Amino acid sequence: MIAEILGVGTELLLGDIANTNAQFLSKALAGLGISVYGHTAVGDNPGRLRAALEYGFGKADMVVACGGLGPTMDDITKEVAAKYFGREMFVDQPSWEAIQQRFAGRHLPENVIRNATVPEGSILFPNHHGSAPGVCIEQDGKILILLPGPPHELEPMFMKYAVPFLRQKTDKVFVSRTLKIVGVGESNVETMLQDLIDNQTNPTVAPYAKLTEVALRITAAAPCEDAANALITPIAEEIYSRLGQHIYGEDNDCMAEIILNKLEGQTLAIAESCTGGLLTSALVDIPGSSKVLSEGVITYSNEAKLTRLGVVLTDHGAVSSQTAAAMAEGVARTSGAGIGISTTGIAGPDGGTADKPVGLVYIGLYINGKTLTKELRLIGDRNEIRARAVVAALDFLRLNI
Repeated sequence: MIAEILGVGTELLLGDIANTNAQFLSKALAGLGISVYGHTAVGDNPGRLRAALEYGFGKADMVVACGGLGPTMDDITKEVAAKYFGREMFVDQPSWEAIQQRFAGRHLPENVIRNATVPEGSILFPNHHGSAPGVCIEQDGKILILLPGPPHELEPMFMKYAVPFLRQKTDKVFVSRTLKIVGVGESNVETMLQDLIDNQTNPTVAPYAKLTEVALRITAAAPCEDAANALITPIAEEIYSRLGQHIYGEDNDCMAEIILNKLEGQTLAIAESCTGGLLTSALVDIPGSSKVLSEGVITYSNEAKLTRLGVVLTDHGAVSSQTAAAMAEGVARTSGAGIGISTTGIAGPDGGTADKPVGLVYIGLYINGKTLTKELRLIGDRNEIRARAVVAALDFLRLNI
């Protein structure tokens, strides 16, 4: 099955909101083995919306449209869809009663009934997080699914109702397993796995570059989930044998959470300069981090490095392996933590020199009575360099626990 994703709403074209629904649906449909051939956004205009439906169905078996199901006059998606398929509109009583119950005791404007007005002969998906139900029309070998625009309504509705409906349309299940890779770029990953990628059939192997890591997705099609996993396992094992410690986790694994689990029973303190609190924040984001994380300090100035950590700068300067090492030792000593980690560097856009360019970052790590350092030469703008430095620091800690 081939799908087209259609975002409806002038606010999308004006850039007032980001089309995160297209990203969510693309991932969800891929997991069902449905190929997405295109994303389209169209404003709240009947003629353009009908043209977008004609364009979508011209190349796809299914169009999934998001938005325009509400009560106002610019919510036109259901009406245009009904005319496209030659159907009348009617008020679905169960949907109307659900809306009235949801807002019991409150005055409802007359136009709210438009939420429950749908094309005849539709399959309806109840909306447990809003008012307008989802709509599914199946006709002449084509499927149109209409979903509400707000993600907090769309996502649970799609997973609870649209996914089971679409699974009935195929005799296969599609299972994906994503390996999460750091410390090596997408091009190098592809080179290391070139033969697997060139000879892929089922499962397929595809690398995806992100800002701070590479995701490697292995997808298999089979009659059942167990059979699909049986196809994936030997490919995953071969990739592990080649990439080894560069793979830090799978699927929804989080590096910071992995590190905190490994450090259970130990204490960690952080001293940050160029990352300005981002490293500490990455760990604090994980519930229960207080069991491990003792403290995080931002020693941005040279004076702060001296007064807080006892780091006396030498001829090597603030951005050096010597300073990174002293910062890691200093934060462990002054906090009483068993492990100290530090960052210092030049995030830019200014401040770089020929000897110490923008993107030069040092990580210091005091652990098990030893002090280690790592030099990084990072690229990107200021925020990208800082984000990459955080992940590199976490990975350095992960590999040395």
